[in-house]
Amino acid sequence: MSAPTVTSVTAASPAARAGLAVGDELLSIDGQEPRDVIDFQRLSDASDLSVLVRRAGAPLPRVVRIDKAAGEPLGVEVSSAVFDRIRTCDNHCAFCFIYQLPKGMRRSLYLKDDDYRLSFLYGNFTTLTRFTELDAERILTERLGPLFVSIHTTDPELRAHMLRNPKGATSLRWLEVLLDGGIEVHGQIVVCPGVNDGAALEDTLAGILDRYAGLSSVGAVPLGLSRYSNESEMRPHTLEEAERVLNTIGEWQDLFKKALGHRMVYAADEYYLLAGRDLPSARSYDGYPQHENGIGMARAFVEAFTQPASGGPGGVRHGFFASVDSAPAEGYRAPRLPSAPAGADSRPVTILTGTYGARVLAPLVAAHGREDVELRAVENQFFGGNIGVAGLLTGEDLARALESVPAGSRCLVPDACLNEGRFLDGLTLADLPRPVEVVPTEGASLRLALDGTSFRPVCGQ
Repeated sequence: MSAPTVTSVTAASPAARAGLAVGDELLSIDGQEPRDVIDFQRLSDASDLSVLVRRAGAPLPRVVRIDKAAGEPLGVEVSSAVFDRIRTCDNHCAFCFIYQLPKGMRRSLYLKDDDYRLSFLYGNFTTLTRFTELDAERILTERLGPLFVSIHTTDPELRAHMLRNPKGATSLRWLEVLLDGGIEVHGQIVVCPGVNDGAALEDTLAGILDRYAGLSSVGAVPLGLSRYSNESEMRPHTLEEAERVLNTIGEWQDLFKKALGHRMVYAADEYYLLAGRDLPSARSYDGYPQHENGIGMARAFVEAFTQPASGGPGGVRHGFFASVDSAPAEGYRAPRLPSAPAGADSRPVTILTGTYGARVLAPLVAAHGREDVELRAVENQFFGGNIGVAGLLTGEDLARALESVPAGSRCLVPDACLNEGRFLDGLTLADLPRPVEVVPTEGASLRLALDGTSFRPVCGQ
């Protein structure tokens, strides 16, 4: 097990007063070795800490006394979310996006996790196939929620088939344990055409109502398929299939509403875009419990754009694999890339986003009133397939689109495709052929940009 390493120290904090420095390894806190940032925050929340510190160049570790009040932030950020080994996934799902990544990307992107701690920290979905009694005991004792569980189907044989793991047939028993223990859990169904849609989806929703009615919400999301998939069983939804999924979800929302008092299951925004249907009202999402899963995100964006003062769902919208590439800062969820307004700017605007995002933005831009705004739907040639979300845009695709943008235009790109200034293909903002402005991926910020507020510029070559 590696020790947490300090990556920054807040000025005038208890850690700074005690002399902690960047690069220090925190071997123990009050005699306990933290396994992860959850332990770290729990231990550092106490008063008057005794921390065993190993500093580079020092012959031996030393004990540092830190005077602080209970609950007062320690004032350090650490290098990772998990200090022992991340629990990797032993499933082999045909629809897993990691299997659909091209070769040659950075190593961290190929890590498949099935770790309940990353579910708690980042909202990653876990199948529970590697879950243990000790995990359940810790979650119930420390009240680690919300958690996010990949259900896919409640049919044991079909679930084992989809996960390509016999443990998939039995691991949902842990979901019952968590729900019986009062833990907030949100579920997900990745709907694969011809596999778990149609009657199988109906059976799954009936199984949820029968056995997992304590779930806070369930999201139904379509299979994402890149051009690198070699699974013959997997294919994108047709328009008719997308419509059937929406019809099924609508019928079961009514049933759940009558039985439980809330809609329970929600369809991903992509389904409405695929089927060419209007987005549901904001009220239909019941507070957006699956916002970070791409469910209701489009409606929330529209509401925030048209009514900036109304606010929107809270929480950080993480970039792809943020849980692997970055650690939480103070609190469990860290900002991905701060973007601050820099001043007024009246130049023409070019908005670059994914093909799905462009469908949402087009009527908003048209109704805004400015005639000097161009909306560019950037085709994701890097991944290909049916990948069209803004969060999977790469530097390579954006660079290609930027080449033909008029020289005098401000170029706006969404922060969802960046993680600490880096795209999925490894390119950075400095690799882009011209300056861009990174705008938070929510409606109010884009409205500010179109109203003339410029965001922090980032210069390309």
